[in-house]
Amino acid sequence: MALPLDAVAVDRPAAGWPAVPGWVWRLLSVAVVALAWEVAGRVPISFAFPTFAETMAALGGLIVSGELPRAYLSTLQPLVIGVVISAAAGVGLGVAMGLSRWTEWLGAPLFTVMQAAPMAALIPLITFVYGIGLTSKVIAVCILAMPVIVLNSFGAVRNASPSLVQTCRSFLGTRWQQITKVIVPDAAPVIFAGLRLGVAAGFIGVVLAELLITPTGIGDLITYYCSMADRAGMYATILSIIVFSAVTIELLGQLETRLFRPERRGE
Repeated sequence: MALPLDAVAVDRPAAGWPAVPGWVWRLLSVAVVALAWEVAGRVPISFAFPTFAETMAALGGLIVSGELPRAYLSTLQPLVIGVVISAAAGVGLGVAMGLSRWTEWLGAPLFTVMQAAPMAALIPLITFVYGIGLTSKVIAVCILAMPVIVLNSFGAVRNASPSLVQTCRSFLGTRWQQITKVIVPDAAPVIFAGLRLGVAAGFIGVVLAELLITPTGIGDLITYYCSMADRAGMYATILSIIVFSAVTIELLGQLETRLFRPERRGE
């Protein structure tokens, strides 16, 4: 039965309304936030709230002086180490839990509790056991990033397409071939999405570690400018880590689209 012409054209843009690229809306949203920030700082809503112009001027000064790049070099070290460890161990554990009921019974309750519990409360305990060095910060990143990666990998493997697995069996595929040729490739998009969420949690972990364990890197700048009552410098540092983490997650999202979601490449 042929569809009516108006039903076929439902998804087309209305006449006279050209399609607006997504990046235009992103720039518009940034401009709206910046304008609202500037107005809020000039009102002001609080004596401790700088204007957007003051914050950007302070951010430029931090970059030119080299303080911000040096802080990021210090912050990225535990972040990268923790995320790499969490990704390798988390994907491995999640895949194992998805393939084995025994492993699921052993690991799923633990990581479910870790994801639900306020794990930041353990950071003082980690400091007491491991001191204030790099090890404590890496562990802080891992305890926040790993549960997300493990549970996403577990869910992806457990919900792999049964029809694809059954097709592999019907062609006499071995268990190893089922895992490597069917289950893991089918679960790869969700696993990668879990890695992206794990990186986001890792940013939270490293900033908490630098604020609670020992003031270094970005945490040191935030603490210093807060103690000096330099509102613009403190907000500039906070804004920089927010933008840096958001850009990193967006780039990982673009990589995920390119690798695993070809149907979304035109968006």
